[in-house]
Amino acid sequence: MVDKKQVKTEISDSRRVPTGIPGFDDLCGGGLLRNRTYLLSGAAGAGKTIFGLQYIYNGITKYGENGLYIATEERPEQVRENVKQFGWDFEALEDEGKLAILDACSTKIGVPSHEKYVDVRPFDMRSMLDQIIAIQEDIDAKRALVDGTTSIGFYLQDPAKIRIELLKLSTTLEILGLTSLLTCEIVDEGTTSRFGVEAFVTEGTVLMHYKQTDNVRTRSIEIFKMRGSNHSQTIHPYEIAANGILVHPKEEVFH
Repeated sequence: MVDKKQVKTEISDSRRVPTGIPGFDDLCGGGLLRNRTYLLSGAAGAGKTIFGLQYIYNGITKYGENGLYIATEERPEQVRENVKQFGWDFEALEDEGKLAILDACSTKIGVPSHEKYVDVRPFDMRSMLDQIIAIQEDIDAKRALVDGTTSIGFYLQDPAKIRIELLKLSTTLEILGLTSLLTCEIVDEGTTSRFGVEAFVTEGTVLMHYKQTDNVRTRSIEIFKMRGSNHSQTIHPYEIAANGILVHPKEEVFH
């Protein structure tokens, strides 16, 4: 006899994309909802890029889901070097056709790029989307990280334009079957985004806090919004350890 409760659980689980980040998936029913886009907001130093890259790396190495990384604020060679401290060999994954990095940074700052995938214009959403579509066809990516939306916002300036262009990006990623993270740098702890519109074009918002209390800085994370999913309503501590981000789901932080 078929256990209906078990079938329901299996169906539910199939919709989840586990991040593989220790402790985080416990906060949101096992992971992100498939084919949706999420905003990852936080102050400088919070570890947004590490979180996003860990999500991509885990997808490839633990779950067999190829990844696409769009680098708008850091040159890919710097990223490859930085992640070695966590034992992540991005070059090997690229050579195997499991990871693609789109260099959307070098042209913007006026330096040459020798990357396989380069966004040749300083910023043009149509050009970027064409590149993303082509790369997705090349490697059959299932996960994406756009790091980050803040530089796109500064280029466009007008919040209405930012909202439209990010909506194009978010929607395209979802149509392509990508479960994606978009990073966003904030300067005011009381906000969820830099330009006030980023959260409206995504299905959820994860806030990474990096607050100073007396002479100590502490890191904490909260799922501010996740449409269509139950999630923790509290703020939890996390650390950047030798292997990457580690969230403590059974502990709470009071801001």
